[in-house]
Amino acid sequence: MESSSVKRLKVMNPNQSDKKMTSTKRTHPSQHQTSASHWITLLSALLLSACASKPVPPDWQTNAFAALKDFSAAYLKGNTRLADFEFARAKSEIASTGRADLLARAELTRCAVRLASLELDQCAGYQTLAAEASPDEQAYAAFLTGQWRDLDVARLPVPYRAIVLTAAAKQPSDPQPSALAAIEDPLSRLIAAGALLQSSRLTGADIARATDTASSQGWRRPLLAWLGVQLKRAGDAQDPQSASRIQRRIDLVLQGAPKNP
Repeated sequence: MESSSVKRLKVMNPNQSDKKMTSTKRTHPSQHQTSASHWITLLSALLLSACASKPVPPDWQTNAFAALKDFSAAYLKGNTRLADFEFARAKSEIASTGRADLLARAELTRCAVRLASLELDQCAGYQTLAAEASPDEQAYAAFLTGQWRDLDVARLPVPYRAIVLTAAAKQPSDPQPSALAAIEDPLSRLIAAGALLQSSRLTGADIARATDTASSQGWRRPLLAWLGVQLKRAGDAQDPQSASRIQRRIDLVLQGAPKNP
């Protein structure tokens, strides 16, 4: 998962109020700045809050940003040990500032990446810091945990707004897919699919799209999770042929898994 480089990030002054940041190169609102990669980049970018008059940020900012990126990459590939190490490193760097709001953002980053792999823990790490979070972050946390009732949709990244609004307009028995297909960024799509599963609004077409997305990116952990969902559905439908095919895919993915993740 690539995000904008540190050099291209336009970030906030830590003495000013928190604002959503973008890169110095502007993009159309319907493109990169609305994806989940943007949101994760945003959470990381807010760590890099150097003033314009100070071109070289403090070491903790650069180190925390790099650690969050490395955490995400390692986690999606299935390397739990490295992912845990990198996230602990990010938290250590952030903790040196004494800013609980930045720790809350980092925990939301972890929650979103874990949700892409169907690790449903209700953002436990974030919950202890929720009081320090902004309304936008609280809305995002509610989206990730499937708590969509009375959700302020306008505070979500644009693609996620469509997910919530489309789901609200559908009937429970409607087999039509959600707005998942319209999300271009792969990680964004998987996070949205996980949120749909959390809120019991996921369709068969959504599951297939999430599985294909993880497969195309070579992200072992989410691929195994979504193949597991497909396998259960095939079993529930008493479709042994599909179940056997899915199990073969799972076995193949496991063959290349890290020996000591």
